[in-house]
Amino acid sequence: MAEHKFQLYAATASGLEALAGQELRDLGYDVRVDNGRIYFEGTMTDILRANIWLRSADRIKIILKTFKATTFDDIFDTVTAMPWDQWLPMDAKFPVNGRSKNSKLFSVPDIQAVTKKAIVNQMAGAYHRKSRFPETGALFTLEIALNKDEATLTLDTTGDSLFKRGYRQEKGEAPLKENFAAALIMLTNWHTDMPFVDPMCGSGTLPIEAALMARNIAPGINRHFLCENWHPDNLKISNELKEEAKAKQNDDVVDITGCDIDGSMIDIAKLNANGAGVLHDITFKQVAVKDFKTDKEDGVIIANPPYGKRMGDQKSVRKLYEQMGQVFKPLTTWSKYILTADLEFETFYGEKATKRRKLYNGALRTDYFQYWGHRSHK
Repeated sequence: MAEHKFQLYAATASGLEALAGQELRDLGYDVRVDNGRIYFEGTMTDILRANIWLRSADRIKIILKTFKATTFDDIFDTVTAMPWDQWLPMDAKFPVNGRSKNSKLFSVPDIQAVTKKAIVNQMAGAYHRKSRFPETGALFTLEIALNKDEATLTLDTTGDSLFKRGYRQEKGEAPLKENFAAALIMLTNWHTDMPFVDPMCGSGTLPIEAALMARNIAPGINRHFLCENWHPDNLKISNELKEEAKAKQNDDVVDITGCDIDGSMIDIAKLNANGAGVLHDITFKQVAVKDFKTDKEDGVIIANPPYGKRMGDQKSVRKLYEQMGQVFKPLTTWSKYILTADLEFETFYGEKATKRRKLYNGALRTDYFQYWGHRSHK
C-alpha cells in the first residue's frame, strides 16, 4: 500500500485555498483548487509529507470513492463492492461520519448506518467472520458526504486538525488557530529578513508561526498523525520524513517581537514558544500598544486586536483602534495588517486601508485591513 497512488485533498478554511494550493505546489505537487479543498494525488509518503509541512491547511483526506447515490441501495451496493479488507485490518476501529446537502437522501444517521453496515458486510465475507468486529485497533475515521446526490467517501489521515501543532501549553482568551495565524503571515509582504512585530500577541501564536517559517521548521514535526498507526511502515516513513525535515531547519538570525499589555500572557507566550523550539528567536515584551515605539524600518506589523464582540465593550476597543492609528501611522516604511470583525475599523484607526480582504476566523466574518508601507531606500 505504501507506493500506491491515492486521490487526495487538503481541507482548508474558506478563503485560504490559494495559500494551501501554493504550499502544495512548493512541495512539488500538481493541484486543483476548489472551495475549501485542494485536490492532488500521492503515495503514503506524500500524505505524510503534506501533513508534516502544510502550514495553512486543516487536514489531508484520501478520497476512496465518488459515486451517484439517490437511494440507500446505491450506497449499500457500491460500498459493499469495495475491498475494505485491503484498508481495514480485522480489529480496525472505523467510525463513519455523514453529511448531506441538496440530496434526495438527507437523513444523516441513516446514511451513516447503511454505509457502516455495507463495510461490515464486505469485511465479514473477506475475513470469514460471523460475529461482530472488535474495533479495538487503529482508528480509521471515515466520512460519507452527499452533495447534489453525489456521494464522496473519504478517509482522514490527520487525526487532530493540523492547527494542533503540539507546542501550545496554554491558550489565551481567544487564541488564533495556528494554521490561521500562519495564513495571516503568508498574506503579508513579510520576508524573513525583515522585522516582524505583533503588538498584542496574546499567547504568542503569530510570532511563533513567523519564527517557525523563518527557521524552516516543519509545523507538524512534533506531533502524530492518525495514519502513522495504520501500518508499521507508515510510522517508519513518518520518522524518516521528520528527520529529513530537521536537516532542513536553519539557524538564521531573525527579528521577531511579540508584545502584550498583560504580563501573564507574555509568560504563556514564552512557554508556547519554548514548546515550539523558537523561544530564542522571539523577543517578548510587556508593553501597551499606546507605548509601542521602534526606530527600525521596513518591517511588518500584524495585529489581531480584540473585536469588541466578545468583550462587550466596543467603546474601549475602538479607543484601542485610535491608539493603534496614532502609534502606527508615523511608521511609514512599515506595512501593517490588522484582523478584526469590526467592519468600522478604518474610521477609528483614522485611515483607509490599501486593501481589505474578507476572511473567516472559524465561523466569524473578519476583515484583514492592509496598510502597505513605502520601503526606505537604504
